[in-house]
Amino acid sequence: MSTDSSLLLHDVTMAGLQELRFPEEKPLLRGQDATELESSDAFLLAADTDWKEHDIETPYGLLHVVIRGSPKGNRPAILTYHDVGLNHKLCFNTFFNFEDMQEITKHFVVCHVDAPGQQVGASQFPQGYQFPSMEQLAAMLPSVVQHFGFKYVIGIGVGAGAYVLAKFALIFPDLVEGLVLVNIDPNGKGWIDWAATKLSGLTSTLPDTVLSHLFSQEELVNNTELVQSYRQQIGNVVNQANLQLFWNMYNSRRDLDINRPGTVLNAKTLRCPVMLVVGDNAPAEDGVVECNSKLDPTTTTFLKMADSGGLPQVTQPGKLTEAFKYFLQGMGYIAYLKDRRLSGGAVPSASMTRLARSRTASLTSASSVDGSRPQACTHSESSEGLGQINHTMEVSC
Repeated sequence: MSTDSSLLLHDVTMAGLQELRFPEEKPLLRGQDATELESSDAFLLAADTDWKEHDIETPYGLLHVVIRGSPKGNRPAILTYHDVGLNHKLCFNTFFNFEDMQEITKHFVVCHVDAPGQQVGASQFPQGYQFPSMEQLAAMLPSVVQHFGFKYVIGIGVGAGAYVLAKFALIFPDLVEGLVLVNIDPNGKGWIDWAATKLSGLTSTLPDTVLSHLFSQEELVNNTELVQSYRQQIGNVVNQANLQLFWNMYNSRRDLDINRPGTVLNAKTLRCPVMLVVGDNAPAEDGVVECNSKLDPTTTTFLKMADSGGLPQVTQPGKLTEAFKYFLQGMGYIAYLKDRRLSGGAVPSASMTRLARSRTASLTSASSVDGSRPQACTHSESSEGLGQINHTMEVSC
């Protein structure tokens, strides 16, 4: 990390985390099923009146976040960060409104973060506004953690949001218990990529340029209904000037600077359990594969999803929910979820509790007397069986 970046990040301190009173809360309106992509209202509105909006001061400007629930003991919050061209609604509504995902998340605080100026109804930034760098976007997140009194988080990020959360975990590892990184590209843009992006910006509209980042060429040609829906939402919902600033900054990112332990001296990598996710028809596939090669294989699960394309959280929310459930179980949480595929007999109601169990490594359960942070396990179980260790999963749908 450069000296300038170190100075910028030095201003962010996590000393004295404490629960703070919430400012005025603005409930979101009840909407319809967000999976109905044909309707922009249904696509955007939350399906729960429990969601509250907040604007949080950070060292690099205001962050718009939406939260449901309040911190519960030693349990982490689920914190999301969306991809460029989207906001938390466009990126995550389908996934988080999926019935089985709701059964999981109702036992956690859920906090959606919108990148600066990307939320619905955001005002346009003034002329000359300097959009935060990717490192600064990551350095804004401790303010969210401190504001709500979170002890640590499980992050779910897509694309640019995955990069931001990975950078956050590198800078503040003690605040991150686990990461689900969808479509992450750990590499900065080279000169050829930069030139191609500039040329694309001259010959295409901004929504179409962003669509080529979100979807593969095959999807752009064949999946016309889904692509057209996103083209409309990106063009009409997200402020275009603000989006251009975010897009430019993402394409100016540097390498994530991670290496698999043992490959280089003093290798720096993500210390928490990580689940990497990519569709088998996604433009980000090569980047995710490379990221997988740079992470600790004992704490990393690589999930390649069939027939899911560039946005698996939208096209295959059920499969991603199932994988997320097993990821949580691998970290020591166990879910008893209603299975709508089962017939006959009583099915346990949903619950999510911390497991206290013996491992080869020393683990501390959430029920420990001193209340210290529980340590995550080093693998995620596959959906074929809880006892099976499987670090690379391909899910066929």
